[in-house]
Amino acid sequence: MIRKILIANRGEIACRVIKTARKLGILTVAVYSDADSHALHVSMADEAIHIGGSASKDSYLVADRIINAAKKLNVDAIHPGYGFLSENAAFATACADNNIIFIGPPPAAITAMGSKSAAKQIMASAGVPLVPGYHGDEQAERVLKAAADEMGYPVLLKAAAGGGGKGMRQVWKAEDFSAALAAAKREAIASFGDDVMLVEKYLTQPRHVEFQIFCDSLGNGVYLFERDCSVQRRHQKVIEEAPAPGMGDNLRKTMGEAALKAAQAINYVGAGTVEFLLDRDGSFYFMEMNTRLQVEHPVTEMITGEDLVAWQIQVANGEPLPKLQDDLSYSGHAFEARIYAEDPENDFLPATGKLNLLQPPAENRHVRVDTGVLEGDSVSVYYDPMIAKLVVWDTDRDKALARLRRALRSYHIDGVTTNIEFLYTLASNRAFHEAKLITTFIEKHQDELFVSDRPEPENILPAMALLLLLKQQQVCRLNAGDPASPWAIPSSWRANELHHQQLTLLYAGENFVLTVNRENRYFSPAIVPSWEVRYQNHTWKVSGDVDAHGLYASIDGHKQQFHWSQQEQHFALYNEQGTCRFTHVLPDYGQDNQETGPADFSAPMNGTIVQLMVAVGEPVKKGTALMVMEAMKMEHNITAPKDGRVVEFFFTAGELVDGGAALLEFKADE
Repeated sequence: MIRKILIANRGEIACRVIKTARKLGILTVAVYSDADSHALHVSMADEAIHIGGSASKDSYLVADRIINAAKKLNVDAIHPGYGFLSENAAFATACADNNIIFIGPPPAAITAMGSKSAAKQIMASAGVPLVPGYHGDEQAERVLKAAADEMGYPVLLKAAAGGGGKGMRQVWKAEDFSAALAAAKREAIASFGDDVMLVEKYLTQPRHVEFQIFCDSLGNGVYLFERDCSVQRRHQKVIEEAPAPGMGDNLRKTMGEAALKAAQAINYVGAGTVEFLLDRDGSFYFMEMNTRLQVEHPVTEMITGEDLVAWQIQVANGEPLPKLQDDLSYSGHAFEARIYAEDPENDFLPATGKLNLLQPPAENRHVRVDTGVLEGDSVSVYYDPMIAKLVVWDTDRDKALARLRRALRSYHIDGVTTNIEFLYTLASNRAFHEAKLITTFIEKHQDELFVSDRPEPENILPAMALLLLLKQQQVCRLNAGDPASPWAIPSSWRANELHHQQLTLLYAGENFVLTVNRENRYFSPAIVPSWEVRYQNHTWKVSGDVDAHGLYASIDGHKQQFHWSQQEQHFALYNEQGTCRFTHVLPDYGQDNQETGPADFSAPMNGTIVQLMVAVGEPVKKGTALMVMEAMKMEHNITAPKDGRVVEFFFTAGELVDGGAALLEFKADE
């Protein structure tokens, strides 16, 4: 009987396992690296033990340290989560050798599915449908190309030991085969140390449909229906849903039974996922089997009402499955959107930074947030940049999709670039709404998906101005110490002059100069301040209130609520129309004429170098833009503090830089 579990993982999956273990009255042990010493999963567990350095290879991938920690703390079982050692047969064997239950399949099953080539041979013998292709041991180029020529182009080259899109190339015509094969082999060697390749017929408009299967050690097996994971970028899933749209009962039963046949062919035990390519004509083909719990398992839980981690523990205890096939049913529809620290406009490159603001939507029976981070945590360079999984459920697909859009609009993150706006655009796309799903969905619709939906200036400038004015008022009152003090009046008072001031806002790469007049000129704590804001031929009357993260605005009588965040002079406003980011450009009071300390050429935050504006050694005047850096979706000019010249740039255009990194060396004129 399992009474104590060590979770050999981190982040949201570790937190997810801890929640179920707690419900079952099972004690938990977390493991952590240097970088994760204050992580959420560490504080949630009953115990935690340090296992090494920040890099995965120095901690979460060191099997011996995890086994030793489990023995030291007398655990009964290890749950591997997903990733890291979850599909490592040697690790599963080491657990058994040390009388520790591995909450996963037998090592032989992991080994059988660990090689795509071997897996396809097993599936062929078991009668599971396969994409036409070559999965043999002979790897001479002439053999691989002959197979491609025979099945007809396009074909897909795949690393036999691969995953995550590494070592994969599409080949559209015979004359491109050699170059594509060489590139795929190079990538496979670099990623897996193995360049054995498969050649398969490339389906031009397939869907990616996977079945959740479960088997116990007593010979029982079930499938808990399917998930559609077609929407992907770089072969990585973006939004998953269950059940798969358009699946009839007959096709579902046929595919589910094929998935179970695949599991039974390798004497499988535990949770697994059998992935298929589903063609437009209803034909389907085995792609691979993941011998672990999947990242997207929550959508299956939402439609079935089952706790799959609890099922894993029950099966690991040697007990029968909680339900058999005829006992299982599903209801409604669920979506999972993966919230990542990444930049969709820059090829989805991962981002790092501190989560200065982290406000997920409220959880209820329709909305679930699985996460492993808290506000104030940092997204580091060491691990996958997933912040959370946002999961929604409703009685049908249209209602669930509406809930997904609403939840994404309610998810507010600042301090690091995320894919939230992209996910919202994707969830709002007409083709996605109509479930026209294919694995190249994002590439096919990129012109629609990579379009900025930031509010037009005239629709957001008054709210920006109101936020700054209310913040100024707070600062004045705080500094005065007495609300009735004249120094607490932020009215821009001048003798014999109107009470007006100017605000300069940098928004969407453009400076907007606004003129502000305070309407109620005589200050009283009982009077709610109001202002008239002007920009060119636009005039707005604004008033409202602000608290820690809420702006309550009245703009020409239209009452609206926003969330907001701030990093120095950089602000973000969030509401149902989206997120807008702007900078308050402070007035120049002439400090530049004063002697200052050494110029700071360090990156103000994590970002990307957009452009080098001058050549090395080129004479420049004070104030000349030397380099443009993009961070937090805003551009920052790095300028010359004096006349001089750049001695060396330390980065080139397109490179990512960490906050605080030295950007260049500058020599001022004597």
